[in-house]
Amino acid sequence: MMNTAAATQRLNGMPTAFATYWPGVAVTAAVALAAQFLSDHYGAPAMLMALLLGIAFNFLSEEGRCVAGVDLCAKKVLRIGVALLGMRISVDLLIGLGAGTILLLVSAIAATIVFGLIAARLLGRGWRLALITSGSVAICGASAAMAIAAVLPKNEFSERNLIFTVLSVTVLSTLAMIGYPMIAEAIGLDARATGIFFGGTIHDVAQVVGAGFSVSPEAGEAATLVKLIRVTMLAPVVLVFSLATRNVGSVGETGKRPPLLPGFVIAFLILAAANSFGLVPEAASKVGMEASRWALLAGIVAVGMKTSLRRVLDVGGDAVALIVAETIFIGLFILAGIYYLGHA
Repeated sequence: MMNTAAATQRLNGMPTAFATYWPGVAVTAAVALAAQFLSDHYGAPAMLMALLLGIAFNFLSEEGRCVAGVDLCAKKVLRIGVALLGMRISVDLLIGLGAGTILLLVSAIAATIVFGLIAARLLGRGWRLALITSGSVAICGASAAMAIAAVLPKNEFSERNLIFTVLSVTVLSTLAMIGYPMIAEAIGLDARATGIFFGGTIHDVAQVVGAGFSVSPEAGEAATLVKLIRVTMLAPVVLVFSLATRNVGSVGETGKRPPLLPGFVIAFLILAAANSFGLVPEAASKVGMEASRWALLAGIVAVGMKTSLRRVLDVGGDAVALIVAETIFIGLFILAGIYYLGHA
């Protein structure tokens, strides 16, 4: 009893903000560590484990002392993770890839987003779901989904759409990591073309690296480079989405109008510029990327905690058809571009 009373007294003496947020932040960090442990020891994607474990602890975000901290991780910590992705980007990446391949990637991203909007309309789904699914498929999977969700006007389906998208792109990326090497071999792609195919189509960075290096070191290096160029497009795409939707409202919308230029996008661009000019030491870059990975992992745990599995399953088969169709579309688009550019 004395120990409990002493602990309570110490908690009451903490700064108000810390006392408010630390329980939720602590439990989110613990679940993120568990997700990484499962990934390291059983080979499952860390993001997928984080999402599923987060959903299992959904009750923590509904009431109690963890609510504020979980909400903080789902918003602020997640955006910090996206911003730190800018440390991966530099002008040297763009120069090394070549103008033709860069144009192919930019065209594929734009075409996939337009395709997603058209397909969603044909399927009777809303533009919010179209933007978050097509953007995540076109750019960098779960990270893009979280960044796009942060700037879209909110409605009652926003969190459900985000969870569905993260879950879907993670599963599809894992399937692609297994299946795409067989496709590349069957159609006779060389190492460079294989790298462009993997980097230009697989959603998440980890799966791109896994697929590329499973073929050859040259294919792995090319795939990683191409993927990072797609990540470069995150900031401009999020900015365009923010500008296009900031004046859009809907019945039942609870979120505020997004800012003209979101702070995490500004931070992303500043870090990318600093890295391009050689202002970020290699040691700092490694620390920043590790911090980004953990922030994104904690963010997706928190997002999972804030959404019930039942609501995710209510999204419907047409939403699954939409994101699968977008994945197939960008795959065929990149393959056509590879043959057009003469890489195959």
